[in-house]
Amino acid sequence: MRIEVLDDEDSVAQKAAETIAGEARAALAERGRFTLAVSGGRTPWVMLRALAGQSISWEGVHLMQVDERVAPAGHGDRNLTHLSKSLLDHVPLRPEQIYAIPVELPDLESAAVQYAQSLRSIAGAPPVLDLVHLGLGPDGHTASLVPGDPVLDVTDADVAVTGLYQGRRRLTLTYPVLNRARRVLWVVTGSEKSGMLVRLIRGDTAIPAGRVRRDNALVLADRAAAGPGCSGD
Repeated sequence: MRIEVLDDEDSVAQKAAETIAGEARAALAERGRFTLAVSGGRTPWVMLRALAGQSISWEGVHLMQVDERVAPAGHGDRNLTHLSKSLLDHVPLRPEQIYAIPVELPDLESAAVQYAQSLRSIAGAPPVLDLVHLGLGPDGHTASLVPGDPVLDVTDADVAVTGLYQGRRRLTLTYPVLNRARRVLWVVTGSEKSGMLVRLIRGDTAIPAGRVRRDNALVLADRAAAGPGCSGD
């Protein structure tokens, strides 16, 4: 795991956008396709707005979601709502290049199976994503892998349904598919994350984030999140 500490949230978002664009160009040159899964959050929306301004051959990009809340289409709780405003409305991605988690389906277990099939259709069986963007919660969660949820123990499915967390059930990618990704990009900002960031960097598997593969990971953090407990390159 490599960590880079930047001055502030905007610097992190810009560097993250540049990192994703670089990975996209490399994957497109090597394999003709770039598969990207993104998480939600305030800084990621800034990151995605910056990504929209990067020079990328968008016709080869396939965009997935790391997780999604069970809420109506267009609702402010939906990651897809913000993803659309930040990125999808500004880049030439065709509908067939965008893989939204189908949380509107009445049967959430079937929705999870359907999304896993979508991953396989574009990223192979088992699916190997080129880059997964993750955030870090103050409780140590990442994606919608939250402390105490049975979803943490799922090893036989790439997508699973969570219990209630902050008032919503969610669909989330699970450890198996996260840990097959070619590259993991952590974007961490805010002083409330500082304690958990130290634990993530130390590989503390007692927190959900600490169970994500480390050897291919880059952490971009602002100084508030880094605090005195960690230092960057």
